[in-house]
Amino acid sequence: MAKTQDFTAMMKDMMGSFPVDTTAMEDAFKSTAALNEKLSAVAIEAAEKTSEISNNWTKDTLAKLAEVSKAKAEPADYAKSLSDFASAAAEVAAENMAAFAEIAKKVQMDTVELLMAAGKDMTQDATAAMKKATEEVTSAAKKAAAK
Repeated sequence: MAKTQDFTAMMKDMMGSFPVDTTAMEDAFKSTAALNEKLSAVAIEAAEKTSEISNNWTKDTLAKLAEVSKAKAEPADYAKSLSDFASAAAEVAAENMAAFAEIAKKVQMDTVELLMAAGKDMTQDATAAMKKATEEVTSAAKKAAAK
């Protein structure tokens, strides 16, 4: 009976003759992980701020609503109370929407800064890797030509 060839050993020998420098991949992974950490920090900070605004907005609205729900002596007082509540709610809504817009603007600016810095770092890393590869190929070519 014929014996089956050991393809694992053959592949191992073949891959061993093509050395691969994994430091570029490791550096890329570390850079990506660091970028993700910074982007997550920006997102978490924005979430904290928006939840704080929402919480304060809700508390303020409930406090004003408690005032509206109190019994009044005159029917006209109910209309005035509702009118005051509506005016205050519109004013608070405008303030809070402006606060949300400021948070969104800051998130956008921080994200753009992080991505631009990451792009610059990646360009520098790629340039260094290409320079190293060119030097290695040139060195190998010179050695081959000398033989």
